Amino acid sequence: MTRIVVAPDSLKGSLDAAPAADAIARGWRSVRPDDELVLLPQADGGEGTLDAIASAVPGARVEDAGPVTGPDGRTVEGHWLLLPDGTAVVELAQPSGLPLMAAPDARGATTRGLGEVIARALDGGAHRLVIGLGGSASTDGGAGALTALGLRLLDADGADLAAGGGALVGLARVDATALRPAPAGGVRLLSDVTAPLLGPTGAAAVFGPQKGADADDVAVLDAALARFAALLGGDPGAPGAGAAGGTGYGFAAAWGATLEPGSTAIAELTGLTAAIAGADVLLTGEGRFDATSRTGKVVGNALALVEGTTVRAGVIAGRVDADPGCWSAALVDLAGSVDDAIRDPARWLEAAGAAAARALS
Repeated sequence: MTRIVVAPDSLKGSLDAAPAADAIARGWRSVRPDDELVLLPQADGGEGTLDAIASAVPGARVEDAGPVTGPDGRTVEGHWLLLPDGTAVVELAQPSGLPLMAAPDARGATTRGLGEVIARALDGGAHRLVIGLGGSASTDGGAGALTALGLRLLDADGADLAAGGGALVGLARVDATALRPAPAGGVRLLSDVTAPLLGPTGAAAVFGPQKGADADDVAVLDAALARFAALLGGDPGAPGAGAAGGTGYGFAAAWGATLEPGSTAIAELTGLTAAIAGADVLLTGEGRFDATSRTGKVVGNALALVEGTTVRAGVIAGRVDADPGCWSAALVDLAGSVDDAIRDPARWLEAAGAAAARALS
């Protein structure tokens, strides 16, 4: 029996990874109903991380964190994922993501809700933590999350700073006396970017404009993050320190958390790496396959796992704008237009799955 591993990323803004995997599998089964299909939807640390891990890990349980502080101060509902080994998985985008903002606020948006979810996960008995970085609304260096965990950030008069990255310009002292200790099992930070905290390739300059920052805001936020780093310590130049508005830096500096590529870690957590070892075919995909797809993203990591093996690979994407080096299908080609592909992505993913079965079986 042929064994097929179906491991797509989400099609951003169109379809989540789990229903994408379902649609591809339906298409394959329509041609080869007797084959064994293993569905392992993937993510890179941003949106969809909880869902990808929850769907692949038996016994994983989504826990309710209750009301927490959203990125613009309004209340949102928080969630975290408890794995059977006592690991808590928290997705920054869930309580602190950009889509939660009523309007962009580059200087004032906060990650406080992330820290509140983490605190409740630790209160719930988690002894190891995985934090998916990505989709952040803020550029506060993780300061909001850390203050929710007990860190105090004080101005020259000894008063607590206001929320948001812009307020860090006035930081005079960091008081870690009441900072909650990291869990005994450690903290892993998952990201798909390698940006440092500061400078022209850092958190404010590269990602700030996506969060509503103009040139003045970028300058203020970069100076604010530099001030934060000067007083908190750590390594602002570490690859990934600039992830999620500098949250990668903040947790690495304050808690000794380790930064690592999200797609690689999620492949391990979901069992993709092990599943490929016994597979005949790997089908992966994303919204757009291009020259950046092999730079730490889900599809590039999945293809790297089968290099040098006998596993046949296929890439299914909304658009295929670079050569993946294997069989591929673009939904826009199957649908006939971008609009039609976006209107019903599941239909065209199913068609692509059927095409894959005919081409790769």
